[in-house]
Amino acid sequence: MDKLSEIMAHKRREVAPLLRPVYAAELEELNRRLPRPPSFAAALRRADGRLAIISEIKRRSPSAGAIKAGASAVAQARLYRAAGAAALSILTDTEYFGGSLADLIEVTADFAQGPAAPIPCLRKDFMVHPIQVMQAREAGASAILIIVRALDDDEITALHQAATAAGLDALFEIHHEEELTRALRHGAKIIGVNNRDLAHFRTDIGLSERLMPLFPRDVIAVSESGFATGADATRARACGAHALLVGESLMRAPDPAALIREFQGA
Repeated sequence: MDKLSEIMAHKRREVAPLLRPVYAAELEELNRRLPRPPSFAAALRRADGRLAIISEIKRRSPSAGAIKAGASAVAQARLYRAAGAAALSILTDTEYFGGSLADLIEVTADFAQGPAAPIPCLRKDFMVHPIQVMQAREAGASAILIIVRALDDDEITALHQAATAAGLDALFEIHHEEELTRALRHGAKIIGVNNRDLAHFRTDIGLSERLMPLFPRDVIAVSESGFATGADATRARACGAHALLVGESLMRAPDPAALIREFQGA
């Protein structure tokens, strides 16, 4: 079993006690009742043409081990927003990444109370059922993640329809051409190429360079993982990326703001 399969099997067991039918009408009602979150899609197409940076809150990972154990999600989110991040990616998986749904709730609540405008938050988790979409909307997220490789077509349809009903965007994550075809068949408007192969955790920005030229022009292109320098960001921008999703290097950086500026200036 590769690592992604292991993680997905664990996630299905974790979510199983929560499962119940989730209807479009209740998601639509939830969307009407709750404050509307800022648009994730709109944040990724910058008017000035610079790369949008999706800054990730990630305490650990299966490949890197401990990255910034004990980091405060709220403090990290404030730092990222002040540094000019376009959006946040908040890992809510506990078992493998050390995050929690509470991180997302606390960050969005802090943004709502502060004087500065909030920025959109992606619930970064291994989504398998619409109940997780409901959780995301209740927690103040603007978007969810759909990992194409990890799901069958019925699951993708259910997650995407639930996100739409709840007023959330969906970031479709792909790793090769067949997954791009599947994402487009499901109506994906935001597609991320994960340069880190989640089966074996090897990273190669060349994957974005191979796949992004195949994207339709109206799709928002996100290059995920493997960014440490402005030169890395330049490669992604050259092949069509509108945004970068960056986690480990920003969490480890002594000056994340300087690194975000370096990526934006690519």
